[in-house]
Amino acid sequence: MRAHFAPCNAKRPENGAERMAPKAGEYRVDQYATDGSRAAILEAAARCFTERGYDATSIDDVARSLGATKGRIYHHYPSKADLFADVFRAGMEMNYAAIEPVRDLPGKALGRWRTLAFTHVVQMIRRRTFQRVVWEGTEMYLRGATTPQQRSAFAALHESRSRYGAIFRQTIAEAKKDGDMRFGSLGIANQLMLVTLNSPIFWYSPRPGETRDDIDDIAWQVVAFAASGLGASEGEFR
Repeated sequence: MRAHFAPCNAKRPENGAERMAPKAGEYRVDQYATDGSRAAILEAAARCFTERGYDATSIDDVARSLGATKGRIYHHYPSKADLFADVFRAGMEMNYAAIEPVRDLPGKALGRWRTLAFTHVVQMIRRRTFQRVVWEGTEMYLRGATTPQQRSAFAALHESRSRYGAIFRQTIAEAKKDGDMRFGSLGIANQLMLVTLNSPIFWYSPRPGETRDDIDDIAWQVVAFAASGLGASEGEFR
């Protein structure tokens, strides 16, 4: 079964037949938005914001993607900004839920980081549309490209993302202390690592016939590249 991301101008499959079954620890949008109508809106909005960006996406676009009226969306969200913020929030909730089962694994920090990093990259691939919104929302906040009302909500979301990144920062700091990673500035290493692990949101696209094993293989290649940059030898990494 292949990964599937419907385009913004396509209706979301009603029966979910093309969606992969979640792995343990994976957080689905219907867990975040238990109202099925709201969950469908978030999925459609994530696709549209990813394809067109925040500024060029309208509530009309999201409604067309759903095959619904604008009223259905406005029933849940008073504005595009509120909808965007909720997609951002759902993306971060997915990330936290995905790593929760593995963030405190026993053993050395290097092994824990490897599992954390792999889990994160799989999220970037399989939930790419939501993660692109997280990235764009962060960029908007850092540029100050938000209204005062939006800025308050985006500040909380940015803080959530920073706390998430700190989990990885602490883990590589421990691995360096153990002598299993060798790098200079912790701050610079952490930023470069996160750029690498987040990179599939920019270049990944599903291929015909792609399987879960194919996605896992892509994820491990990204993790191995990041591990090399952090000074973990091939023998230590494996």
